Amino acid sequence: MPSQESRPTMHIPGTTSHTIPPRGGREGELRYLKAGTGAPVVLLHTVRTQAEHFRHLIPLIADRYTVHALDLPGMGYSEIVPGASYDEPAMHAGVERLLTELDLNDVTLVGESMGAALALTTAAELPDRVRRVVAVNTYDFRGGIARSSLLARVVVSGVLAPGVGPVIAGVEPRPALRAILQGGLGDKSALREDYVDELLRVGARPGYPTVARAVYQALPSLIAARSRYPEIKAPVHLVYGEKDWSRPSDREANRRLLPAAHFTHIPKAGHFIALERPDVLADLLNSAT
Repeated sequence: MPSQESRPTMHIPGTTSHTIPPRGGREGELRYLKAGTGAPVVLLHTVRTQAEHFRHLIPLIADRYTVHALDLPGMGYSEIVPGASYDEPAMHAGVERLLTELDLNDVTLVGESMGAALALTTAAELPDRVRRVVAVNTYDFRGGIARSSLLARVVVSGVLAPGVGPVIAGVEPRPALRAILQGGLGDKSALREDYVDELLRVGARPGYPTVARAVYQALPSLIAARSRYPEIKAPVHLVYGEKDWSRPSDREANRRLLPAAHFTHIPKAGHFIALERPDVLADLLNSAT
């Protein structure tokens, strides 16, 4: 478990925190939250967030599902392993570890942003374990978070810059983080200050700036992974907020790759639907047969 100094301060009622042991090499310990009873649902968070991203969704679905909210490799309170890869294959390997180590079957994968892309590629990789995929604002297009605002473009460009990038990645003023996240919300009030506190706490972990920079550097691998979408055998539901960073052409490109997918458009919502409209996601999941 994380040390006392690095444990989260935010608790989601009804959840317990667990870990999956490291597997050797550069596959470190993974942390996840668990709640509820019923068929398994696995929640996969966005860039620069963690399992607590789903703090409002988990209580809405725990009566029907056993929920596992994963801290993706190196993020949240999962172990930071020096030299580890954060490209798409390494990230979806972390999701696969959760499913295989816990022997989860008939799984509904729910991912938002980067997590949505990983849910889709994991479904392609493990067809016998995945029952359904709900992909929310899939982050598999160029630009991404840089479309949030001018500030986001400046920060991301700085983080990726040679030489000064690691320094900029290690500097995360609260107002900047808040502004970038609010750029992904239709309803700005959906970003709560205690959640910002938690993200800043994680960002202060030793080694986390290296992880953050590596994740941004690896985002093109999410675009490349779209080639795997046609392999998916499980039913897919694509969900997009009206004000998501993706453009209509990005959404239509995925609809062409997944012609049998269901499609939901959420008016006025932005990129972080789990924060501002968890009720919509809960209704979608709880109404599933």
